[in-house]
Amino acid sequence: MAEYDYDVLVIGAGPGGYVAAIRAAQLGLKTACAEGRETLGGTCLNVGCIPSKAMLHASEYFEAASGGAMAAMGIDVTPKLNLPKMHEQRLDAVGGLTKGIEFLFKKNKVDWKKGYASFVDAHTVEVGGEKVTAKNVVIATGSSVAPLPGVEVDNAKQVVVDSTGALELAKVPRKMVVIGGGVIGLELGSVWRRLGAEVTCVEFLDQILPGMDGDVRKEANKIFKKQGIVFKLGTKVTGCTVKGKKATLTLEPAGGGDTETLEADCVLVSIGRKPNTEGLGLDKIGLETNRRGQIETDHDFRTKVDGVWAIGDVIPGPMLAHKAEDEGIAVAENIAGQTGIVNHDVIPSVVYTWPEIAGVGLTEEAAKDRGAVKTSKFPMMANSRAKTNHEPDGFVKVIADAETDRVLGVWCIASVAGTMIAEAAVAMEFGATSEDIAYTCHAHPTHSEAVKEAAMGVQGKPIHI
Repeated sequence: MAEYDYDVLVIGAGPGGYVAAIRAAQLGLKTACAEGRETLGGTCLNVGCIPSKAMLHASEYFEAASGGAMAAMGIDVTPKLNLPKMHEQRLDAVGGLTKGIEFLFKKNKVDWKKGYASFVDAHTVEVGGEKVTAKNVVIATGSSVAPLPGVEVDNAKQVVVDSTGALELAKVPRKMVVIGGGVIGLELGSVWRRLGAEVTCVEFLDQILPGMDGDVRKEANKIFKKQGIVFKLGTKVTGCTVKGKKATLTLEPAGGGDTETLEADCVLVSIGRKPNTEGLGLDKIGLETNRRGQIETDHDFRTKVDGVWAIGDVIPGPMLAHKAEDEGIAVAENIAGQTGIVNHDVIPSVVYTWPEIAGVGLTEEAAKDRGAVKTSKFPMMANSRAKTNHEPDGFVKVIADAETDRVLGVWCIASVAGTMIAEAAVAMEFGATSEDIAYTCHAHPTHSEAVKEAAMGVQGKPIHI
């Protein structure tokens, strides 16, 4: 039998890759992880989930101080924006967490191979000028910003930027245009709106937040409009010219029609992400990607090439850090001969705007395609904690099977929706009915009572509405 340098080599140290490497090492497998960035943690920790949350959180404080929310509670302040300091605390959060992963690699004896890896054959990878062999190779290379034809991103100039550039703006733009009404565009657009920018969001589809429940999409649109974001829905961007520090976009209706122009100091391109497979040398091992550029795997995360596995944003499914992490644990356990499973029907998704938006399971539209359903919505303005905190926007919606009462999906808009959705995910993992949730005692006063009340509504017996 061939001798290998490692039992497992993971390519990529994002949430999927680093978790896979740590879990594999914990299971007694000799493990290495190849990563070309100077720091571990991938997009999520370096330029994605984590730094954007740092800016979201800080900008929420600024708006609470300047927008009257604090004054309404008897706290009179006049805030002054110190943007360099705001960026500093963002970088501090990123630095602490990426160093934390480096510590976990050392603790679990995972070797970090610095450099971008590419296949020589199915068990040999070239990384940082050396050849490394492994019995099992896990592709966890993540995704990167999808380009928009006719719109060239240049983060250094800070006029036309992607999500990475939008985190780094040295000053608040007067007018910002966000191309794409998805999660990333709305989160980063809302940061700069709070800090003083006029924000216009251009979305090709006729409603924001594609893939989310219809009621949530409509309500979110209303809330963001009220906050001052201007929406141009059913509109496509056909071109962009930059002169000095100004960009001019050309737009036309998605269905065709008259062209219009829109000027901005900053344009954020956020139309989605694409899998990172270029430069991996997949052709050397006879591995092709599908029509969407993804690597197909079986239920255990095996590719069609023996000994090569794949997880996270490079395979089909939602491009979410927590989905990749769960797959990282599962793939390591499968390689070790255990049973690693991810229930892809119960993967929550969260938009970290204010209020937050979260969902798990099926939308009402998708659930109805499968059969009869019962639904109920409970408004946050009838929730005592939300009312006391001056957070009346949003609702919780529970979707259950009309015959079995099994919960098929839960969607919510609330200040802490991202935390509330975990309860729904646990309930669904256990196959809960709406009655199970309705008859579980929830602490009072909490935002989570709205989940119970929505479930009680499915039962036809809501109390507080």
